[in-house]
Amino acid sequence: MRRVVFNQKGGVGKSTIACNLAAIAAARGRRTLLIDLDAQANASRYLLGKALDEQQKTLVHFFENILGYRLLPEALSAYVIHTPFPGLDLLPADPGLEELQPKLESRYKMYKLREALEKIAAYDEIWIDTPPALNFYTRSALIAADGCLIPFDCDDFSRRALYTLIANVREIQSDHNRSLRVEGIVVNQYQARANLPLRLVDELRGEGLPILDAFLSASIKIRESHHLALPMIHLDPRHKLTGEFSALYDLLSQ
Repeated sequence: MRRVVFNQKGGVGKSTIACNLAAIAAARGRRTLLIDLDAQANASRYLLGKALDEQQKTLVHFFENILGYRLLPEALSAYVIHTPFPGLDLLPADPGLEELQPKLESRYKMYKLREALEKIAAYDEIWIDTPPALNFYTRSALIAADGCLIPFDCDDFSRRALYTLIANVREIQSDHNRSLRVEGIVVNQYQARANLPLRLVDELRGEGLPILDAFLSASIKIRESHHLALPMIHLDPRHKLTGEFSALYDLLSQ
């Protein structure tokens, strides 16, 4: 199963959700790979911490490879590294992804990631973190994925962006990847006692949007998780937010 976590709006928790769900999958014995396609490399930093600075091979090298910059092409698996968490591997990002993007777009390489992933049989689950934009890397991820999760952080700006986002995903589904499925909208930073989140969620459900029933609460603990480079399942397995991530994973696994 290949899943992409995508929203064109920044700051909605894409990297946090992708990393925590991938970490839960690995902790449950699933052979798991996380692919970080965002030049900001937040997901890579979350899983590796300072060790990210020491990486010699990243996705930049893979995309340079498919542009023909290397005489001896390597498979995508050559760029996979182990994380400190058993069963969880990573294809790390690099700021150089941004510079490569126009060259990849102009040569229409959007199908190369899917082709490369189809040759990797070592994983039960693959999670893909994406940039906060509908660009070459996001399109590549959506073309390569089976399912799409859309984080939503319960404000009016995010709500307005949802309609365009879902339309864009549907267009890619229609034109490039018929098997892609929008698995649902993940409500993040949820505050159950506040009126606005309750109203927004009810209105979106009333419009028929696929709001998932497992919400992720707002918690300062997630900042500690980022700082220590420890997904919640490893930082505090009994924390409420860890339970919410686990409930979301269980819902997706049904």
